[in-house]
Amino acid sequence: MQRISLTIIAILLWLNSSLAQEYTPYLSVEDMADSYALLPAPPQPGSKAFRVDKDYYRKGKKLRNTARGAQAIRDADVSESGILPLFADAFGYEIDSASMPQLTELLLRAKETFGDYATKVAKESYMRVRPFAYYNEQSAIPSADEGLKKNGSYPSGHTAIFWGMGLILSEINPARQTVIMQRSWEGGFSRVIVGAHWYSDVEAARIIASIAFARLHADPEFCAQLERAKEEFAIVSGVNK
Repeated sequence: MQRISLTIIAILLWLNSSLAQEYTPYLSVEDMADSYALLPAPPQPGSKAFRVDKDYYRKGKKLRNTARGAQAIRDADVSESGILPLFADAFGYEIDSASMPQLTELLLRAKETFGDYATKVAKESYMRVRPFAYYNEQSAIPSADEGLKKNGSYPSGHTAIFWGMGLILSEINPARQTVIMQRSWEGGFSRVIVGAHWYSDVEAARIIASIAFARLHADPEFCAQLERAKEEFAIVSGVNK
């Protein structure tokens, strides 16, 4: 009986993984603007700008044991299942494949464009040391530290995802653009609070994400999906009633 039960569970897990939606990015790294060529070098130790970065690190660290610090830890989950719920309150609606499949596909296909492809060249070229590693401390998410040490800090991929998705959602629901972009701003600053990024990493990411957003609008497949998402939102929000 136990063997049969385990077999059934295994089959169900296989079916679930087989039916799971795979979201292929719209663009490739080669399609993106050269982030290394566009961004200035990150602030160097001893410079005024680096002193500002260090000051933000200290300020962010003081917030870790607060409600804002708890939110910063939640904001670290930008996985496909983690990122969309973070925008629900600001957007005014739950975003998932059941209620808004077109918008879900739009966001998740754009996610890697913002967080990986748009930032990749600068990240790998500068390989900036992350603040928690610079201070030989743990971040607020110690389980992620070893992986983060192997990945450049400048610009912030997480911030690029928050900013890029905020721009898309603001276009879908312009009536909520201010609160949506406030949420995107907070998502970037969360990276400073947890100690994963310097403030200048976050600022640079917003620039790069904005450039990526413009590039996506030159892609016919993205634009077609964007229009479907707008039509879907009009129905869900009652605009078409």
